[in-house]
Amino acid sequence: MSRLPAFLLVLLLWVSQVDVAVAALRLTSDTVSHSLAAGVVVYEDKAGSMSLADVQQRSAEFRRASRHGGESVNFGYSSSAWWLRVDLAADAHARRDWLLEVGFPTLDSIEFFGPGGERLSAGDRRPFTNRPILHRNFVFPVRLPESGTGTVWLRIASEGTLTVPLRLWQPDTFWQESMFGYTVLSVYFGMLLALALYNLLLWVSLREPVYLSYVLFAVGMAVGQVSMNGLGNQFLWPDWPGWGNHAFAVGFAAAGLFGALFVRSFLATQRNQPRLDGAIVGLAGLFAVCMLTPLVAPYRLAAILTSLTGVTFSVVAVLAGLRGWRAGQPGARTFLLAWTVLLLGAAVFGLRNMDLLPTTFLSFYALQMGSALEMLLLSFALADRINGLRREKDAAQGEALAAKQELVAALKRSEAGLERRVGERTAELEALNARLRENERQLQALAHTDTLTGLANRLLLGARLEQSIQLARRSQGQIALLLVDVDRFKAINDTYGHAIGDEVLRFAAQRLRAAVRAVDTVARLGGDEFAIVLSGLSGAADAERMAEKIVTGVREPMRVLGMPLEISVSVGVATYSGGELSPAELMRRADQAMYAAKSAGRDCFRVFSA
Repeated sequence: MSRLPAFLLVLLLWVSQVDVAVAALRLTSDTVSHSLAAGVVVYEDKAGSMSLADVQQRSAEFRRASRHGGESVNFGYSSSAWWLRVDLAADAHARRDWLLEVGFPTLDSIEFFGPGGERLSAGDRRPFTNRPILHRNFVFPVRLPESGTGTVWLRIASEGTLTVPLRLWQPDTFWQESMFGYTVLSVYFGMLLALALYNLLLWVSLREPVYLSYVLFAVGMAVGQVSMNGLGNQFLWPDWPGWGNHAFAVGFAAAGLFGALFVRSFLATQRNQPRLDGAIVGLAGLFAVCMLTPLVAPYRLAAILTSLTGVTFSVVAVLAGLRGWRAGQPGARTFLLAWTVLLLGAAVFGLRNMDLLPTTFLSFYALQMGSALEMLLLSFALADRINGLRREKDAAQGEALAAKQELVAALKRSEAGLERRVGERTAELEALNARLRENERQLQALAHTDTLTGLANRLLLGARLEQSIQLARRSQGQIALLLVDVDRFKAINDTYGHAIGDEVLRFAAQRLRAAVRAVDTVARLGGDEFAIVLSGLSGAADAERMAEKIVTGVREPMRVLGMPLEISVSVGVATYSGGELSPAELMRRADQAMYAAKSAGRDCFRVFSA
């Protein structure tokens, strides 16, 4: 019985030796490149304090690397330092000079120990020019001995995901493949830039938030991708390793934030899917936290939080797209296909980061391939959305025209067959016409009125301003344009919420309207900015007195939904007393004066002076 424990101990030692007994990878004269993952054994240095000599003494404790069948060694998110060992043997006619590529540019620290005793260092925390070979990935020269086996040791540590794709290359083949890889990435980022610029021009032209959120989403995606592929460290920020270390997580967190805003705007989830809208808003806030986390917390926390949030958001966004498609929203079908492609890629990429999927070519480049297809499909989705809205408008106009034609036909039939009811029908027709005129008047009022405050909107303001300038030019009179901006309105909105913010804007509108004359025009330009056109002035002093009256009147305390609040405004004054001054130039002058008031400390007015 005493021999059994000894036998089990010997058996366990033999099993452990079998687990680490990995044959040296043999290189022949025909070998141009070779994946090293199958020949790697690893050792975990949990304290991160061991030297090469220390780990060489523990060779019996090395074990095979976990690869899930892929071509990369993946340790997921780990705070340990990992030692990798691979034995290489070359045939007599094989090359002796090779290049070892570690194809994951976001690793923080790599220590390379070559067969001839070489020691080299690299990592994205070091300046790019310190790398032994200037390449977007980490590349080390390997010189094998003329005979026997050469051993390569690597010490790798990183706060992000520890994925280690290892491949040995002949130098000529490596540079040929690298040129191809750079070309493919150039095409990808060129396409990304072209789509972003195209949608930026659309936003400048149409001023629809959905295009701006798309552009910012593409920019965030580009920052994350350019960091993940190593191009940022090589070309954009080679001397800023601190930013280069955080750009990966910050870029993808920004892409998630603006991607959530894009989904919310494109599908109008606040109106059509209020429950999912709350989830999207929450995830957008979480992405914003992920962007700021590297500034106050360990990078690993930001990376893990970004990956988990991305996987969750992929499910929510696809579900929102599916519901939008079922509801018949314009562009929702193409949107669903585009977003599904991207978010499947993001989900695969995030699961690979957490070592839940094997690292293969597909899983490693899933996000990049998905984003390329997604950008193209989303452009079609935006176009489909515009066409869908146009079709709905045309259909509504067609229905209105058909209804009008049916009404005329009914009136003709009534006139021909029911002469005795002419008077009654005429009265009905007059009533109908009156309603139509009233509806037309209401529609016209809505087209020229700001829905929140009841003031004139930007369209009506432009017409009134042009009319006032022409009248002043003919009569040699004087007018003034006042631009009024509510000071620190964003802080009120952020602190008390949009409901309080809207009430503040209504109170401000009431006080502006009460401060001016009936002949003057008060308009809301948008957000917290208002404009006032003063006509029939006797001089610039009248405009200044009015501006002072407005500043003083708005300053009075108010109660908004039972809550006491005090606000102030900054007013810019620009006058016109003749000449060829255009409305746009007058608006620009008033805007310049308003910013001068803000620069002077707010709660005041300034008059434009050339």
